[in-house]
Amino acid sequence: MRDAYESRVPKKEGEPYFSSPQAIDAVPLSETPSARTSLPTETEHPEEKFVATPAGERHRNLRDEESGVAIEEHRLELAGGCMRYLKAGSGPALILIHGLMGYSFSWRFTIPALAPHATVYAIDNLGAGLSTAAEGMDCTVRATAERILQFADALGIKDFDVLGTSHGGGVAIMVAAVCAERSTERSAERKGSRLHRLVLVAPVNPWSRHGKRLAPFVGSAFGSMLFLNSFARWRSLHDLGLRRMFGDTSRIPPDSLDGYFMPALKNHVFHHGLRVVRNWTADLAELEIALPKIRDYPTLLMWGTSDRAVHFQSAEPLRRNFRDARLVAFEGVGHLPYEEAPEDFNRALVDFLIGTPNSHFSEGGFD
Repeated sequence: MRDAYESRVPKKEGEPYFSSPQAIDAVPLSETPSARTSLPTETEHPEEKFVATPAGERHRNLRDEESGVAIEEHRLELAGGCMRYLKAGSGPALILIHGLMGYSFSWRFTIPALAPHATVYAIDNLGAGLSTAAEGMDCTVRATAERILQFADALGIKDFDVLGTSHGGGVAIMVAAVCAERSTERSAERKGSRLHRLVLVAPVNPWSRHGKRLAPFVGSAFGSMLFLNSFARWRSLHDLGLRRMFGDTSRIPPDSLDGYFMPALKNHVFHHGLRVVRNWTADLAELEIALPKIRDYPTLLMWGTSDRAVHFQSAEPLRRNFRDARLVAFEGVGHLPYEEAPEDFNRALVDFLIGTPNSHFSEGGFD
């Protein structure tokens, strides 16, 4: 067992001492591989397979073949487009927010593990995955967060937890900030945030330098042209980029490369991605302003130590923002721990969500 990474929070004069855990939980990978199953991503003629509901939704029933968990695939009309999402399980609501160029497919190993403990909503953000979007839609992190709340309102979800990864982690931060802002605007008898807990998986943040350099270039006129004429056209470059998201390419699930490329064949996801990165610098500034507003939310941070996209070194400065946060580090894992180490990822996540008091954690690491 490897030792845990130590994480000490220095106490400055006049600054409250936060009750955050004093050790990062270092997670070595399990020797037993997790079962890897694919969720259906789309029908050949979806308009023929979806069933309309009185609320104007369309849905069809799916099932995860390995676990037997029932999964519903839905379409919901929102002001900016038609949002596709997956729903499974029962219990407190948990909204899953994918990263840039990801979609609900990202959570195919996570949903079956969460379903016994939560009602899971895995969305495709408008313009991403298999969700449509209106031309010129606002793709800032705040506008995207507002759409998450519109989604919750449309389904009558009053209270929920949220999990976001990568750019979706930034969106999750902004969802929390908007909820905090609105809770302070309510009358005393109604005061309280509808968001309960926050899970951030390698979220974009002001302390990671990589995105600060790369995103503005890709979003520039020249960078956008280069991207659309190379990466977006050549499948091999797309696959190469995805491989770099893993700490160990031998752990890439067999369905990942095809699964992540599929929306490029059915949707304008590359153009949507460019609209997102054009706002990157302004979004990071907005996130920096938002972070102090959300420090009271119980938070779980999850990170691969070999993350090339959002550097692991930025995890500790981010953790210090919160009064009650745990940081779980997956040793040797890249940017997608829910794909590269799904068994360990799910175990740590479920422990946090069901409130098990560190059942698998010790000062020496992850047992």
